[in-house]
Amino acid sequence: MQFLLKLSRAIDSLNRWCGRTVMWLVLIVVLISSSNAISRKFFDMSSNAWLEAQWYLFGALFLLTGGYTFLRNEHVRVDVLAARLSERKQIVIEIVGVLLFMLPACLAIMVLSWPVFMDSYVTHELSSNSGGLIRWPAKLIIPVGFALISLQGVSHLIKCIGFLRGLCPNPNKKLLDKSPEELLAEDIARQAQAKFEQQQKG
Repeated sequence: MQFLLKLSRAIDSLNRWCGRTVMWLVLIVVLISSSNAISRKFFDMSSNAWLEAQWYLFGALFLLTGGYTFLRNEHVRVDVLAARLSERKQIVIEIVGVLLFMLPACLAIMVLSWPVFMDSYVTHELSSNSGGLIRWPAKLIIPVGFALISLQGVSHLIKCIGFLRGLCPNPNKKLLDKSPEELLAEDIARQAQAKFEQQQKG
């Protein structure tokens, strides 16, 4: 079990790194999107390549952060009934859900999307739009994204079993680390409080 928990931590680290790295695609997408809009509006210029790059990155942003979102327990859960049960029963339901629904669905998508990617890669498939990009990188994102989600499902499964055996905390609890926005808000509040206290002393 200790080996499996180490494997779980390694998977968590992979998805944590991937998620935090891919987040920077938000900035790149915003820059590309705004540049396209400005060039089209003010210079009457447009590029299918940049427009498709924007779509590719947008797809990567969602698919490659699926495992990270699962790690942080940020996916939508319909737990109106499960919330009334004990933690152990909730974990049992979680194990059943991962084994019977999540992993089979993710593996099926991986298996079905891989030949589509390979066909695109072997034939050097290009976009049908004039000046468009090659297609295989966008199609590769699908199996890779679902592979990351599947790995995180395995990690979650290990942690669920570990919780039932008393070896780790409840994996259904959301991570308590704060977002950059929350940390910034707290810092601003501390500075305002310190300034107020200085004014009171003065």
